[in-house]
Amino acid sequence: MTLVATLAELVSDFRANGRIVIVGASLAGLRAAEALREEGFSGSLTIIGDEPYEPYDRPPLSKQVLKGWMPAEHTLLPRFREVDAQWRLGVAATGLDRVARQVRLADGDQIPYHRLLIATGTRARPWPNPAEAALEGVFALRSRDDAARLQQALATRPSRVLVIGGGFIGSEVASVCRELDIPVTLTERGPAPLVGALGGVIGEIAAQMQRDHGVDLRCGVSVSSLEGDAAGHVRRARLSDGTTIEVDVVLAALGSIRNVEWLQGSGLAAGPWGVGCDAGGRAFDINGVVTDSVYVAGDVARMPHVLYEYQFLAMEHWDNAVFGAEVAAHNMVNLEPHYRPHLLLPGFWSGQFGVNIKSVGVPPFGDEIIFTQGSVKDRSFAAAYGRRGRIVAAVTFDHGKWLEYYARLIEQSAPFPPPPPGWDRPDIMKPVPAEFPAPGVPTAIPDVVLTGHDPNERRAEFRPRGH
Repeated sequence: MTLVATLAELVSDFRANGRIVIVGASLAGLRAAEALREEGFSGSLTIIGDEPYEPYDRPPLSKQVLKGWMPAEHTLLPRFREVDAQWRLGVAATGLDRVARQVRLADGDQIPYHRLLIATGTRARPWPNPAEAALEGVFALRSRDDAARLQQALATRPSRVLVIGGGFIGSEVASVCRELDIPVTLTERGPAPLVGALGGVIGEIAAQMQRDHGVDLRCGVSVSSLEGDAAGHVRRARLSDGTTIEVDVVLAALGSIRNVEWLQGSGLAAGPWGVGCDAGGRAFDINGVVTDSVYVAGDVARMPHVLYEYQFLAMEHWDNAVFGAEVAAHNMVNLEPHYRPHLLLPGFWSGQFGVNIKSVGVPPFGDEIIFTQGSVKDRSFAAAYGRRGRIVAAVTFDHGKWLEYYARLIEQSAPFPPPPPGWDRPDIMKPVPAEFPAPGVPTAIPDVVLTGHDPNERRAEFRPRGH
């Protein structure tokens, strides 16, 4: 029997008799399970999740659920095919033994695997003072239960809501409050909302949009402390500028924490920015050696991207979870040269204050911005980001139909400024500094993070030989 035939037989045997464990009953975990079955894997499949629920969709939590349009329990993800898996829900993974190839669970069980997919995602960063975080009326927003509790609080018509953090979640919740005619104050340590994700130029537009809709927006300040009444309900917040705000509900929208603590001691390259892996989803160990049995997908994955100088990106995007899971699943049941890369161009959307905001590429990678279409005054425009004479990202406000055009330019490494399409060109088309905060400046963390090679942000760059 030839070597090729032997390898083909091994792959066939693994697909029929192998054991795959997915840690993370998430969007990425579910789509990976479906893709494995679609790829012909008929062996044992176990899905582990720390929440008691089957995988659900998160984008509606900060929008439709908070508005009361749909209950949180109606956000379950659709199934595209039967996965025939053993579900271990409501029990967290607490450790990984790569030598014995076992996942340790909080209930003491140890689940063996031949190949493992890590899809544990992120959790909301809590308010840092535990006693203040425990006050009634103080919330975070990440899970289905979080959304249900916050929706109930908003339904009581609080006298004022305080949102701490002007990223996308914070801005969307402030928008919901105004739609419900609830007074809301938003505090942002940076100079404007969305500044970490889209830069100061777009942040100023977002700031004016919030103020026009009645948000009490306070930038350049932080919340020093939260205070409660005798019954333990939050009643006021003290700010860094010495002012005090009377509030009944507080949302701490402070970004996310990647769920990697359970991997401590596993020898994997896991840290605050996620689990390092190659473009095919194969995890790196702490020495940068690629593994053959451990894969990563979704928010917790941190991988190099060819369009961004091979810097490692951590992407908290819906489509990143879906397509990354499909690529990882394919590679788990195939051998080289049949591996596929995950080369998704990042993209996201956000609805707030009646405006649909969409982006493609990695805006924080750019250092210049130019408005290419539409009207800033009307909040219907497109803008492109550039770096070193190349377009690297684009953002649109109610101009999303042009996003595919900019995506093609980014994929082609087209020059910056780019040639604008359409007829609605602004009067002034001149690149200006995008005004992103310097690394380390406190502000909202963007959905796409340029993490460098390690969690300490040394910004090591990997380049192919000859470059």
